[in-house]
Amino acid sequence: MELFRDAEALPRRLRAPAVALGTFDGVHAGHARLLRLAVEHAHRRGAEAVALTFDPHPAKVLAPDLAPPLIHGLSRKAELIAALGIDTLVVQPFDARFAGRSAEAFASDILAAALTAREVVVGYDFTFGRDRQGNAVALAAMGSRLGFETIVVPPVAVDGLVASSTKVREFVLEARLSAAALLLGRPFEITGKVVPGVGRGKTLGIPTANVEPEGELLPPPGVYAGWAELGADRRYAMVLNVGMAPTFADRSGPIVEAHLLGFQGDLYGERVVLLLKQRLRSEVRFATPEALVKQIHLDIARAAELLQ
Repeated sequence: MELFRDAEALPRRLRAPAVALGTFDGVHAGHARLLRLAVEHAHRRGAEAVALTFDPHPAKVLAPDLAPPLIHGLSRKAELIAALGIDTLVVQPFDARFAGRSAEAFASDILAAALTAREVVVGYDFTFGRDRQGNAVALAAMGSRLGFETIVVPPVAVDGLVASSTKVREFVLEARLSAAALLLGRPFEITGKVVPGVGRGKTLGIPTANVEPEGELLPPPGVYAGWAELGADRRYAMVLNVGMAPTFADRSGPIVEAHLLGFQGDLYGERVVLLLKQRLRSEVRFATPEALVKQIHLDIARAAELLQ
């Protein structure tokens, strides 16, 4: 998949694309339906399937105090979009100037002129333009004048529940990981680079990888079972701690710390994907390091059984 930044500064002309349009935070089941539809329409014509998204998330600009925590960073979002068959991702820088563009100008300048869209695929609740002037119905009317067809995707429900980024965040913040996975179509994940920690895990005989998350959304403090993916071909069961490590009280912020079962080696600098299956317990302050180690071994045994 090719990735370009700024629709109005593309290095080449797009090939009469079908354009999937949205923020796509989480790339959940509803997003997947929308993106696959763009791929289907484009490839049927021998054309290009394009996704247009925004960075930063528009809420970060329009209402920063109310902006939700992002489920994924941009790089992971791009990977998930690529996995759905999109040929080209256009990341539109979103700032106050861009936010001030009228709905009509967005449709004519960005979709019709810059992207040369033949079809535009949006969700039923899509809004666009200054002060959210435009919606899916307005886009269809504009498209008929500007030369593109508008395809509106209705709500996508999984087991009777409409998939939305808001609902995914709600479930994760409540540690309802199976419910979040249902809407995502895969386990909730934390992606990031392994960075140096204080080295205490190795001292305790239980080495851990300290991960610096790319996204902003974390589940409540606690211990979780799941899998760690290292690239495309290595996967390990893991026990993950999210929180402040209160037994030692020397952390200035939350940690994401994974112990990979059966792994030996150095992960510093590697990018890992941590897939969370189930919360094992809440975070607890132990009276002694020995008590903590005993509990971690119990956590490891439970995770190994759960993940078989």
